[in-house]
Formats: sequence, structure tokens, C-alpha cells
Amino acid sequence: MTHAVPLYRNHVLLLSQSFFIKDNRAELLLHAHKYDFDILFFDDVSRFVEVVAGDGGDNLYVIDLDALHNMQADMPDGRRTLMLGELLQRLPGDHSYVYLQSARQGSRFLLQQRLVDSHCLAYAEKPIPNDVFVDKLFKLFVQKKRGDLVRMVVLGEVPGLDDAALLARGVEVIRHPDATTLHLRVRELQPDLVLVTDSEYARTDAIVRVLQKNIEADPVREIALLQCRADTALTRRALADGFDAVLANCEHGLLEAQLVSRANKIRTNKDLIGKDRATGLLNKVGLQKKTQDLIRRAAQEGCPLAFGVLDIDKFKTINDTWGHHFGDIVIKRLSLILASHVSESDLLSRFGGEEFVVVFWNCTQEEGRRRLDAMRLAFGAIPFEVGPGDLRHFSFSGGVASYPECRSENELFLRADALLYAAKQGGRNQICAREPGRPRAAAL
Repeated sequence: MTHAVPLYRNHVLLLSQSFFIKDNRAELLLHAHKYDFDILFFDDVSRFVEVVAGDGGDNLYVIDLDALHNMQADMPDGRRTLMLGELLQRLPGDHSYVYLQSARQGSRFLLQQRLVDSHCLAYAEKPIPNDVFVDKLFKLFVQKKRGDLVRMVVLGEVPGLDDAALLARGVEVIRHPDATTLHLRVRELQPDLVLVTDSEYARTDAIVRVLQKNIEADPVREIALLQCRADTALTRRALADGFDAVLANCEHGLLEAQLVSRANKIRTNKDLIGKDRATGLLNKVGLQKKTQDLIRRAAQEGCPLAFGVLDIDKFKTINDTWGHHFGDIVIKRLSLILASHVSESDLLSRFGGEEFVVVFWNCTQEEGRRRLDAMRLAFGAIPFEVGPGDLRHFSFSGGVASYPECRSENELFLRADALLYAAKQGGRNQICAREPGRPRAAAL
């Protein structure tokens, strides 16, 4: 039975040629619906601009540049062709756009420069297959999500450093006054960036070596020297000691720009190491580190955690029946459903294959079971179009463990995984927080 629920959580607004929309609409929609988004088609510039201006900004806005040569653009002189500059001026400046262009257009560097300087989220060259195009749009939806906060510990006095401005751009500043206890503070906070002034380094040059040689040091963490005075010998010695970068303490605003640039690179590297490329969720490596951080925080604040492991039911049958490409679509749509049910304080991971992990902050085991069950119901309500007019529904099973009953990330996973197995054995499409007929086991 098909449930009367909104089917598509995300939308693409596509400005294109009328004949392209007529000939390509059905196939594009078929692919888009599999990824849980819909496409709204426009062949009128004025209407497209009006709808984009009234949109909240959570959707994607795609412009086919070939459409400029085939539209009545409401120009007072009756011209049929709308010039690119005229279009860019009419587009609302508080949104970003995806531009589609021909190979001939793509060969013109000045055109690329103009596009990327005009609120460009991305551009693509045609021809591009519909399924590839839709998959790229899905990844853009993932990328549009707010990036993780980059935490920076600063050792030494940095006059004029604007903590509030950095925080607004995703960098949290934590100041530490003592070089001899910096390694303890870093171990406690696990920052992504450590900034040491040249005066502190000159007094205690073992700082960076102590941080770098710790066997538990985060490989993505950067340690930067802030050089307030020109000293080539000091720069060489700092790099030899293990500093990852040397930043100049420039005029007001430039230091913040340098730090934001470093933070963006760190964020990208963290994503490459700690996130699943297909869904944008944490992978096994990213989950482990973040769960350990969350457990430390829970211990300090006396908060419970609920740790859920879930697995798509009969996933091998899905792959064998409709192919691995369709199986990937099921995984990606499940990732969107799960992401819509977690808060900023929670963790969500594609642990591997069709298995996912969710960690609920400040949540008891029973509350976690209820939240995971709501996810199960939401996923089960989604119709998957395996063929024209052929709709199927799928399910997942899950198990939920809790902290502080289980004290470590490994204990939580083993316990929740055992309860997932019990849910599978019990008939699938259910969430278990304790094994049926058995008392709760002690932590593994």
C-alpha cells in the first residue's frame, strides 16, 4: 500500500530549453526520484528568477546556458537571445547556481571565469548522461550541508585575533596560556589546528615535537607557527622540528583569512579520510574518532548516549534482483532519510556496505530505540520505482546499545551489533534494545 507522505525531500529548479524539457523530462525524473529529489522545469527566465527569489535556498538551481539562445526573455527591444551578462544580473545574488554548458563554451576560459565569479556552486559540460547528471546533483546536495566546525587551540598572545569572526566562518578558537601543559590540553580537546606564536616556540622549542610524536596524534591535525617578526633561521628550524605551516601575522583581517584557508583544507582532508564518498556520511574511521570524542564529552557532562547499528534487510536480494546500481540508490536514499532524523549533536555513519551507525547525544537506550524505529518507519514508507509503475518498499533492522552501560566505542558497537543480529533472527524490520527472552548482558 502506498503511503500518502511527501515523497521527495529535495528539489532541483532547472532552467532549460523547451524542447530539452519535452524530450528529456521523463527520464530525468525517473533517475531523480530514485535519489529522493524532484526536478522542477522552467523554460521562462522571468518565472525561474521569480521562483528562485522566493525559495529558501535549500534546493539546487541549475541553468542550461544553451537556453539563452532559445528564449523570449521579456526584453523591451524584442530580442530573442538573452545575453549571459543580462541573465547573471537578474539572478538573485543570495543563491548559488549550477551552470551547464557545451564543450565549445567550456573551452573559453573567460566564460569559466565569469561563471565562477557569479555565485557559481559548480559547472558541468554537456553532453552528460542523465544518470550521471543526477548522481552529481545528489553529491551537491550532500556538499551543501554545513561543514564540521574546525577547532583551533592558540598558544601565546595574538593581539587583534577576531574570535567571533572566525567562529562565524567555522573556526572555534580556544586559547591556552602554558606551553608545558599544551600537550595535555590537545589530548583533552583533540583540536584540528594548533597555532603557536614564535615567541612561545623560541622559549620552548620542544612544543611541536611533543605534539607530533604522540602515538595518538591525529594525522589530519595541523600545527602552525605564527611568525610575528621576520626570521629566516627560525622559520627553517620550525619546519625541521615538524611544524606543518608558517603563517605571517599580517595586518588586521589577513591572519583570519589565512586561518580560514587552513581550516578549509583541514576540513577537506578530514572529509577525504573520515567520510563516505557515496553518501557524505561519516565512514568507519570518522565515526570511531567522533564517537570517542562524544564519549569523553558524555563522561564530563554526565549525559547518556544511545548507539544504534542498522542494516538493510535482504540487501543481497535487492542487488541480485535489480542490480548493484539500484542497490546503491537504496543506500543513498536511506542515508537521506537517516540524516533528516538526526540533530547537529548526533553522529551518523555509513559503517560499510548496507550497514549504518547512529549515535544519539543525551539519549537513553529506550529513547534511542524509539528514534531509530521512527527512522525505520520513514524508510519503509518510501516507494522505490524499480520500473515504470512498479513500486517496492524496503526495510531495515537495528540494535541499540547505551553509554554508560557500555563504556567504550568498541563495546557499544559489539553490543548493538549483537542486538541487530537478534532483530534479524526475530523476523527483520524491527529494532531491538535487548535480546528477546534474555536479561540485558553485561558490557563486553
